[in-house]
Amino acid sequence: MRLTTWISVAALCVLWTLAAPAQSGNSRMVKNGLEFLDRPYVAHTLEVNDKEELVINCDEVDCTTFVEYTLAMSLCTPHNGEISEPEFIAKVQQLRYRNGTINGYTSRLHYTSEWINNAIKLGYIEDVAAKNSPYTAKLELSFMSTHPQLYKHLKESPDNVAKMRTIEQSLSGQEFHYVPKDKLPNNGLPWIQSGDILCLVSNTPGLDLAHLGLAFYVEGKLCLLHASSSQKKVVISKVSLREMMKRNSNWTGVRVLRIQSE
Repeated sequence: MRLTTWISVAALCVLWTLAAPAQSGNSRMVKNGLEFLDRPYVAHTLEVNDKEELVINCDEVDCTTFVEYTLAMSLCTPHNGEISEPEFIAKVQQLRYRNGTINGYTSRLHYTSEWINNAIKLGYIEDVAAKNSPYTAKLELSFMSTHPQLYKHLKESPDNVAKMRTIEQSLSGQEFHYVPKDKLPNNGLPWIQSGDILCLVSNTPGLDLAHLGLAFYVEGKLCLLHASSSQKKVVISKVSLREMMKRNSNWTGVRVLRIQSE
């Protein structure tokens, strides 16, 4: 297991004063997310081992690990302003792996939709779009099994490809609620809070979600706190989420999740 720089939850960022009021869980999400500002964006940090092992690298994040680490930190109970390293590690493993068990490459929850299902099952998050948005779509997953050459642990393993195909088939057909991008105003929606997890829905055949981040209101505008591949670091978007989605034809809408309150 690789564990790099430990992040204290004690520090508060002055940018938090720009955010809209939120519940205590969402406040932790924002504070912890802001700890990652300017942290380098690096893809494939979990693919460093030939054998599947728990990798935790808080020095370099992509959009998924940024959200996962922030959620894991926010689920921990601080003691004297810091969180327990063993508790954080345990939370990451529970979030990242099916039933919290590491059993090869396909035991990792590669599709964000399954990651969401798992976190809901654990009682760690709730699907607030399901409660507030009438718009739905169905999962049709096949991308990983049909593009094995893009994945280190699939391109030379027909067995892993077959396992991944079975996982995709088990998830396909599931319905989820989301907000279509033409239904999301620049100032967000009353029920979307700073600190909510925002998952951008993809229209790429065989994929479910294209990007993740945290809701963050700046001067009344719903922006995205996220690990940006184009800016190569964790940033707060300078334009609204609506504008970001308008500029990307592959993004069709957004799923909205929230850390469960105590």
